[in-house]
Amino acid sequence: MLSLRHHNRMENSTLQDSFSRISINDYTYDLPPGRIADYPLEKRDESSLLLYKNGETEKKVFRDISKYLPSNGMIVFNNTRVVQARLLFEKDTGARIEIFCLEPAGEMKEIQVAFQQKKQSSWFCLVGNAKKWKQGTLAFITRNGIKLKATKGSSLKDGYIVHFEWDDESLSFADILEEAGKTPLPPYIKRAAEESDKKRYQTIFARYSGSVAAPTAGLHFTDPVMNDLKNKGIETTYLTLHVGAGTFKPVSSENMKDHEMHNEQIMISRNTLQLLKKHCNGDIISVGTTSLRTLESIYWLGVKLEKGYAFGDEGFFINQWEPYENQDNNLPEPAKAINGVLHYMDKVNIDDIHGETSLIILPGYDVRMADILITNFHQPRSTLLLLVAAFVGDDWKKIYNFALDNDFRFLSYGDSCLLFKNKN
Repeated sequence: MLSLRHHNRMENSTLQDSFSRISINDYTYDLPPGRIADYPLEKRDESSLLLYKNGETEKKVFRDISKYLPSNGMIVFNNTRVVQARLLFEKDTGARIEIFCLEPAGEMKEIQVAFQQKKQSSWFCLVGNAKKWKQGTLAFITRNGIKLKATKGSSLKDGYIVHFEWDDESLSFADILEEAGKTPLPPYIKRAAEESDKKRYQTIFARYSGSVAAPTAGLHFTDPVMNDLKNKGIETTYLTLHVGAGTFKPVSSENMKDHEMHNEQIMISRNTLQLLKKHCNGDIISVGTTSLRTLESIYWLGVKLEKGYAFGDEGFFINQWEPYENQDNNLPEPAKAINGVLHYMDKVNIDDIHGETSLIILPGYDVRMADILITNFHQPRSTLLLLVAAFVGDDWKKIYNFALDNDFRFLSYGDSCLLFKNKN
């Protein structure tokens, strides 16, 4: 059952009300700009590693991470691929318009399907310098002579629908972005994207295009580290969560009840679910907050299916407050929840299950699907920091103070943490 040990609640309040009263002001710290890594290290696995276990913190090196993981464990990676989602256009007046593609618009909601569209595609986008683009079509010629045109459509909250067209019907929209786009570095990296970022802001196991931000915990892994994991007998598996720009959205409201989480598309295979079921005894290692949110979303899907939930062709959806609305004292064990998902997949004869999640993991939430988390250091006042606090409790302050005192590098291109769940 969800724990409320860190937070007060009124006697008659609901479980959701208790969590929604969490104040973001309690989850901040002073991050000097000079501690934010603007560039990655030359070698991925030379990053520093903060090891947190049994309430103690130590400084290690990431390339040795296999030494600290259980030999009977299973490590779960997010194999999403970052797309070159930033397009720069220039008007005849010289005004520069930046279009940041976030998610498909119109009928093609599935990201990977939308990327395969030919000749034209419509996307929900952020538009930089939008006031200079009142009407008309923008165009530029790519380095290979392809003419790409963008027409601004309807205005929505936080952005616009943009309609793209290009004159080579053999190329998909994914091909166009790869040729014409720039790496979508996060806003706290105060430099322009460089050619090297196309490779370094990508994990070595990236497979499915769809993210506008890297699952940064995976950036430290190299082939030698993967071989070390294999030699120790640690199993590996993959799932997909396409990271949206909302991952950088700061929590601007004081209480979490007023913060709206973004939806992100996820996909998980039958094989991965079977492995998760096998390892549900407490040796699952989640690489990144994205993997952990996907794992927990799958658990709640199993809970919903047990209660008769049905979903259509567009897949399932887990909303941000769903776990906190559930006050059932008889929630299933993880293996049973996963078995429910597998049973559903058997029933409808599918090998991969698709859906969306906006799950928010707050301090006091009982993480069920992993006991070890590999993650980077996160921004103050962010939902990712709240997730870390849910995993290790109030010791998040000890962890971050240790990192600040011992020259760790922060955020996307920064160093790594290996966190063992605080079960107290």
